[in-house]
Amino acid sequence: MRTLSRQLQDYLNLRRQLGFKLNTEGRLLPSFVRLAKQQGARFITTKLALRWATMSPNTTQKTRACRLCMVRKFAEYLSTVEPRTEVPAQKLIPYKFSRREPYHYTDNQVRQLIGAARQIHPSRRIKGLTFSTLLGLLAVTGMRVGEALALDFQDLDFAKGLLTIRQAKGNKSRLVPLHSSTVQALQRYASIRDGLYPHPISQNFFVSEGSIRPKYEAMRRWFIMATCQVGLRQSAGRSGPRMHDLRHYFAIRTLLDWYRCDANVDARLPELATFLGHSHVSDTYWYLSAVPELLELATRRWERANKGGK
Repeated sequence: MRTLSRQLQDYLNLRRQLGFKLNTEGRLLPSFVRLAKQQGARFITTKLALRWATMSPNTTQKTRACRLCMVRKFAEYLSTVEPRTEVPAQKLIPYKFSRREPYHYTDNQVRQLIGAARQIHPSRRIKGLTFSTLLGLLAVTGMRVGEALALDFQDLDFAKGLLTIRQAKGNKSRLVPLHSSTVQALQRYASIRDGLYPHPISQNFFVSEGSIRPKYEAMRRWFIMATCQVGLRQSAGRSGPRMHDLRHYFAIRTLLDWYRCDANVDARLPELATFLGHSHVSDTYWYLSAVPELLELATRRWERANKGGK
């Protein structure tokens, strides 16, 4: 009979072949297997799963619920080959997911952010240039921050005005069409970058000092500095806008433009969902209720439709 450790590897390999990255599961579940080994357990029990999920006293309810969910999915897989496996009930650690309310940027605030980003570490030209260009790209494409940081040279086709996002969320790739002004801005960045680093050590499109790929945590620190500078955050320790909210800015602005020009929003939502890399159109529908103006426009259209277009 295979050990839990070997069964965990089989489980992770199978799900990764199906397109799941499982970075967190791959990092945490081995510690569950080690606990099972210490306890002399050869199969999963609800008691063991709960003990592992709650063993750290400083974790939040959300973290505990997520840890239990990881074990539950592993147990569901094992239950097909080991009948003694106990699958923990979903509500043993109750937690209700609530989507964080996004910050709704105005056009002027986005311009101010990009301007402040250019001034990050002025003595080190590439930092401000990289940061401001990346923020601009997020605002006009709705890309995820990690997707933008992962771009390589070959992912940009300036002639066709296309950007390729490879192995993004859900292990999927997609094409993103670029406006001509965006292409020009990216070409200017690439030209200056190549002048500073004529012999790059990697194929990264966005680079930091030494021609290396910028790290997300560094970008986050710079973003906090920029938001403080333009007055969107009181201090580094206070909550405030996120880089990810630029994705919401793009989605909401696109929907507002469609409503204002009387486009068939319902018909075009799958288009926006594909552009954003959503797995389900229902994920995109959330934006309709995220902004009062959007909700009002959608309600007005619904009322007109029910009155025969009057």
